[in-house]
Amino acid sequence: MAGETVITVCGNLVDDPELRFTPNGAAVAKFRVASVPRVLNKETQQWEDAKDGLFLTCSVWRQAAENAAESLTRGMRVIVQGRLKQRSYEDGQGVKRTVYELDVDEVGPSLKNATAKVTKASGGQRPEVQQAARQQGAASAGDPWAQNTPGAGRSAGGGWGSGGDEPPPF
Repeated sequence: MAGETVITVCGNLVDDPELRFTPNGAAVAKFRVASVPRVLNKETQQWEDAKDGLFLTCSVWRQAAENAAESLTRGMRVIVQGRLKQRSYEDGQGVKRTVYELDVDEVGPSLKNATAKVTKASGGQRPEVQQAARQQGAASAGDPWAQNTPGAGRSAGGGWGSGGDEPPPF
């Protein structure tokens, strides 16, 4: 939506994602990400964690929540993108507090210092979600952009200009 603040944060998971379900059955996973910059200590010539870091509580919904809870664990370096939200409340002592939270659109492991094998999640959808997906697929059968086949939706000339199914070399 217009006017939302979308940010990307790279950091480490402070805890394992906690998976819960709403009364309607929607999955939601909550986790915290710590993004702490590294600074060079000029006296010791050693890199150290800065004293102040960014700790964000993140929420991811539906199938992505289930995937995150199954795939991510405490300590992993992750990349999280989402919409930054501000919420104010009054604590038990009557002090007004403000917190910043991230409604996650995308989350995954960082490959800076690790490797990952990605597998497509297949059986995790509820039957009503699978039925809706089948109905949408049937409705879009005539739409070449909705198909998952190589070359679907490209012009008769080949799309990339080479006439083949391969993208141009980089």
